[in-house]
Amino acid sequence: MPRRPGTPRLLRQLNDRAALELLLAGGPLTRAELGEHTGLSKVTAGQLLARLEERGLVAVVGEQAGGRGPNAALYGLVPSCAYAAGLDVQPGRVSAAVADITGETVAEVSVDPNGHDDPVRLVCGAVDKVCASAGITRSRLRAFVIGTRGVVDPATGDVRFSFDLPSWHVGVLAGLRDALDVPVRIENDVNLAALAEHVHGAAAGLGDFVLVWAGVGQGLGVMLGGRLHRGFTGGAGEIGWLPVPGEPLPTDVHEPQSGSFQRLVGGDAVRGLAGAHGIGSGRAPVSVPLSVPVPGAGIGGADAAGSANGSHGVTLSDVSASLGDHVRAAVEEGAEDFLVELAGRLAVGVAAVSVVLDPGLVVLSGDVGRAGGPTLAARVEEAVARICPSRPRVVVSRVEGNPVLRGALVSALGQAREQVFSETV
Repeated sequence: MPRRPGTPRLLRQLNDRAALELLLAGGPLTRAELGEHTGLSKVTAGQLLARLEERGLVAVVGEQAGGRGPNAALYGLVPSCAYAAGLDVQPGRVSAAVADITGETVAEVSVDPNGHDDPVRLVCGAVDKVCASAGITRSRLRAFVIGTRGVVDPATGDVRFSFDLPSWHVGVLAGLRDALDVPVRIENDVNLAALAEHVHGAAAGLGDFVLVWAGVGQGLGVMLGGRLHRGFTGGAGEIGWLPVPGEPLPTDVHEPQSGSFQRLVGGDAVRGLAGAHGIGSGRAPVSVPLSVPVPGAGIGGADAAGSANGSHGVTLSDVSASLGDHVRAAVEEGAEDFLVELAGRLAVGVAAVSVVLDPGLVVLSGDVGRAGGPTLAARVEEAVARICPSRPRVVVSRVEGNPVLRGALVSALGQAREQVFSETV
């Protein structure tokens, strides 16, 4: 079939999009520079910039000194032409942030979720608070992504189940979209952490890698061909359920602490291991066999509240911080036996993933992974190499701040930019 030539209108719109993407990626450009990058004549580039300036998408942001004649005007994206928001929902804390179209975070707030049984009211309150902090109205948001624990159904976008957040169920997404009147998406928290790592962290520019979330609960974010792999039901990465020789198999999958790998490396296991090795206590270390069954604390990344999110006002965040303190103390004290044993346990999961996916890079994140730093990562890499023919590099996360919130912003910004840029096509 012969191809139809593009209409003048379509060609103008395609050029507009190309110019916006260039300004986003490379920063301000003169009319001549824009013409060089796009192949457009100076006249056509000038007409293009006039169109975008009229729509409030670009503006003159400075001048560039040249040779003879007046300085050339520099054109850049107008940061306030679009905003996106991200949210990280945890049982004990909700964090929200707003970024402008350039990716600059303009506001970040935290909200106490206690007393909020309705997810829609909780999210709306957090959105209103962060928008007020950013000095914008909710209507200025182009996209909104929520990171939460549990399995998100890829067919519906709703949370299928979350042990930590039982009020987040089927129907919540529709309620959020109606209340916010903004494109809303819910995403698994560990997947968002992997997305942040892909853009801002140790896996920047890599198409294939996995992120192992080691903390109170365990999770896995899988990036294949530059895209997140969520699985048929959205359950890809629930590594806490990985069967482990020597650990009991679950008898009830509705019990969040019963996964074999969770028992091996979960919150209770790390605390028990730290106590057995006298981490931070001055006690003499004792040997704890690799296969000692220790109750875990949850599933899927941070899906691990269990008893930690209830009695005596202890929150999951408190428990996570405590785990990180144990591991940091081990690194500072040079507790080699503890670190080697913990690395050996983590290597069981990493090796299982490696023989199936063969990633070139494994990123350790979560409270335990980040607290262990390069010291723990190096020992995990060594342990994996001993038990697995695939030998991926193992590194610690390099994402600054809250990786789930950073990933939510990355995802929301991608949607917002697509909306703005597609409006010209």
